[in-house]
Amino acid sequence: MIDAKHERRFKTRSVNGTMAIAERVAEILMPTPRLVILRGEMGAGKTTLVKGIAAALGAADPAEVTSPTFTLVHEYKGAKVKIYHLDLYRLETERELATLGIEEMIAEPDALVLVEWGEKFPSVVAMANGEVAMENLGGDERLMVIGVK
Repeated sequence: MIDAKHERRFKTRSVNGTMAIAERVAEILMPTPRLVILRGEMGAGKTTLVKGIAAALGAADPAEVTSPTFTLVHEYKGAKVKIYHLDLYRLETERELATLGIEEMIAEPDALVLVEWGEKFPSVVAMANGEVAMENLGGDERLMVIGVK
């Protein structure tokens, strides 16, 4: 989905580096509403990136942001943005996905919907207007490729 003409690439070498880059990523992902697929294997740093984005946008302290693997959705509210952080790893069908109300989330004018494992579902890919692909390059080094429509 990332258009090579409009992509931005970042490399980080630590968790702190990922958190620092998140401020720039947050700027790229504005304005809202926006649904962004976060791609990457387990341990690629997707939740760490969300921690940094939430902090940069004043929606949550990084310590408050955790993976929604079992709750499926976490919500963080800032003065100008509401972040929905979803993890679809455990879902298997579009029917299960429909119960989350993603369409309602993205309809909110201040919503930034960040979806881990969203690429599993064609309906989520169709709604997405942004993507962050993360790759573990070994150790704590990560490559992030960000694209928005």
